[in-house]
Amino acid sequence: MSYLNGLESQDMKKKDSATKVGSGAASLRSLGVGLLMAGSAAGALAGTLSVSEEVELAASPARTWTVIKDFQRWQTWHPAFATTEITKGGGNTKGTVRVLATKDGAKFNEELLMHDATSRSYQYRIIDSPLPISGYVSTIEVKESKLGSRVVWSSNFTVNPGASDEAMKKTIAGVYRAGLDSLKASVN
Repeated sequence: MSYLNGLESQDMKKKDSATKVGSGAASLRSLGVGLLMAGSAAGALAGTLSVSEEVELAASPARTWTVIKDFQRWQTWHPAFATTEITKGGGNTKGTVRVLATKDGAKFNEELLMHDATSRSYQYRIIDSPLPISGYVSTIEVKESKLGSRVVWSSNFTVNPGASDEAMKKTIAGVYRAGLDSLKASVN
């Protein structure tokens, strides 16, 4: 299955709420095989792109934060990730470096830039990954909402020359959506 066909397949799966959680894992599995193919897609001139996804939860901000606050435990709430190995630092301290492995074996080397329990947010950057992007910095925030809490996951990054801006935006949005949908299913 090609990378772009994998994205189309993922979009169709989103229509069935029971498969939302699994689509994130499928999206990242397609990364392992088809990511290099995306690099050959026509891309626009390099520029900073932004992606943002959010979810409303019936849980309090404190309860939601408890589930996602640990930089070293994403595999407990995001269906695409299998393990986290801390290679530098400790837990939720600035400068901690982790290797986040997907269920299909892709590895993301990431550094924690900021972790603030008071504002229920943290920021991290990708040091190295199979994605054809650079300068990736992402923030996850838990905010109070009328329903209970709202989680906002956003990032800025540059797509490497030769890769498709739209394909990378779709891929990253799909990863966020899968994690947020899984969070909604487990926290509500």
